[in-house]
Amino acid sequence: MSEADTITAAQAGDEAAFERLVAGYRRELYAHCYRMLGSAADAEDALQDALLRAWRALPRFEGRSSLRSWLYRIATNASLRALERRTPRVLPIDYGPASDPHDTLAAPLVESVWIEPYPDDQLPVEAGYEQREGVELAFIAALQHLPARQRAVLILRDVLGFSAREVAEALDATPVSIDSALQRAHKTVDQRMPERTQQATLRALDDDALRDTVDRYREAWERADVDAVKAMLAEDAVLAMPPHPTWFAGREAIAEFLRLRPFAPGNRERLVPTRANGQLAFAHYTWGEDRFMPEGISVLALRGTEIADLTIFRTPDLFARFGLPEALE
Repeated sequence: MSEADTITAAQAGDEAAFERLVAGYRRELYAHCYRMLGSAADAEDALQDALLRAWRALPRFEGRSSLRSWLYRIATNASLRALERRTPRVLPIDYGPASDPHDTLAAPLVESVWIEPYPDDQLPVEAGYEQREGVELAFIAALQHLPARQRAVLILRDVLGFSAREVAEALDATPVSIDSALQRAHKTVDQRMPERTQQATLRALDDDALRDTVDRYREAWERADVDAVKAMLAEDAVLAMPPHPTWFAGREAIAEFLRLRPFAPGNRERLVPTRANGQLAFAHYTWGEDRFMPEGISVLALRGTEIADLTIFRTPDLFARFGLPEALE
């Protein structure tokens, strides 16, 4: 069936036709909701809300815009409604000052205030350079500092390439106001972004260099080798561990924390390489009574070949979303 025939069948109440109609858009809409909300779980809820509204509104779809832009309009507004009900998500560096590695680790916050990692295998198969840049942690964190509508404008225009007219129609605004909102959004986001994206950094490294970084990090962590990890860090590196608000600034502070906590005698870990937010990532498993159990997922941001940012999401529930094993023997 052509798309037009499938739309006609779905408008007549054929649920299977509707599922076929939206199947090709699910991943990109999910990524869009994640960019808006900073949480994979919230994005799932927003996507389900959007698809339910699309199903109910489909009989009124007249084809004056493409189905894709129509679905994005619904998903954007579902995300905007979700943002009205909660505070923006952040990373620990935006929540409070850096900590002393000798202090007690702050208790995790129970409320949902933290940005969550996004599995690369949930990105559209054909995701382009801009779309992968659009899920990098630094970009997602910067977006959270924008008013909700500015956030939507920046994502729709810069990441997804919609025209000012299409965005204006999606947000019931004028193209002039969309261009103005985009300029203001750029000013805020550009101040918070690193000089180079992770996509550019990773593309500049050859396969051998990337493999070497992955192997060195995993082996150093599994050996609890503080000096080896320290040698991989940039001097001004940052380590954060949501849902704990605690974070550390600088190579020396991070090394001291590793020595006192994760690498303390008696602790054992195994790491499994994965990918999150278009960046290098690792699943951390900690030794339990008879096997290695999920501990957290670390996402690395490189500056050249050095680690500039290390965010360890200490949330074992994330492992299922990443398709990771429940335990390692």
